Amino acid sequence: MVVWTDFERTTIQDIFSKIDYAVVGQAAFSRCLTVYPWTQRYFGQFGNLYNAAAIASNPKVAAHGKVIMEALEKAVKDMDNIKATYAELSALHSEKLQVDPDNFMLLGDCLTIVVASQLGKAFTAEVHAAFQKFLAVVVSSLRKQYY
Repeated sequence: MVVWTDFERTTIQDIFSKIDYAVVGQAAFSRCLTVYPWTQRYFGQFGNLYNAAAIASNPKVAAHGKVIMEALEKAVKDMDNIKATYAELSALHSEKLQVDPDNFMLLGDCLTIVVASQLGKAFTAEVHAAFQKFLAVVVSSLRKQYY
């Protein structure tokens, strides 16, 4: 069980209240597919992912980025029970989609970069630490079914 301080809980909720899911989701997911091209193998049905411009302008990438952010919102709304919140999603990614679980961490890193750029100076070291803790719990929850 994860113990959240009042600061961490408030900070995570504040971050998600300030960002545009469509913009941040698309930017983070596009960055992940561009910087880590091997992650593209799960998205062959998305069409043209041949270069950064094609990825950034792909409507399926944009739509999936928003889906990712909406899934993260579920964790924000139930921070005390993230593992249960993601039990089905973990099973889907491990059993049906067979996604390499390390990709969750890579996407989290890309999301951190995008959120930091969106928040600017408000993304202090303390805010960064709270966000990284949140993402670590999310990634751990998504990896749970793999073990």
